[in-house]
Amino acid sequence: MPRAYIGLGSNMGNPILNLETALKRIDGIEGTRITATSSVYETEPVGYEEQAWFHNCVAEIDTVLSPEELLGTLQEIETDLGRVRKIRWGPRTIDLDILLYDQMSINTERLIIPHPRMAERAFVMVPLVEIAPGAEFPDGRTAAQVTEVLSDNKKFACINRKLW
Repeated sequence: MPRAYIGLGSNMGNPILNLETALKRIDGIEGTRITATSSVYETEPVGYEEQAWFHNCVAEIDTVLSPEELLGTLQEIETDLGRVRKIRWGPRTIDLDILLYDQMSINTERLIIPHPRMAERAFVMVPLVEIAPGAEFPDGRTAAQVTEVLSDNKKFACINRKLW
């Protein structure tokens, strides 16, 4: 069964509840199950900085869905949880991103895997390495190897809370 890694983020309403609800919804997708989750990290916003800090985590899933089907289902969950896209990198109730899907490399108008800029962002890479240091990028590098050369200087802190 294909393995994927999903980045989750929230900074509106009750971010912890938003993450918990999204994880339950992801685990409830037919043919999909969560196999691991990282701790939750509180992270400084990127891009648009006039907003609350984010709560981020990463989930490892096994799924029978194709990458495109998974993307559509994750976007439905975002919409159901009140996600509105007004400002690029702006505040959101929930953000669900496919980070990696097996060792696939996809670059279409609708979907890019590995997720663009993930290798530059500690708030993605640190939680990923926490649960899957050996997760492989299409070029053969592992998440741990990518994180070793990370130059992100944004602030973040583990709040030592696993939700799953």
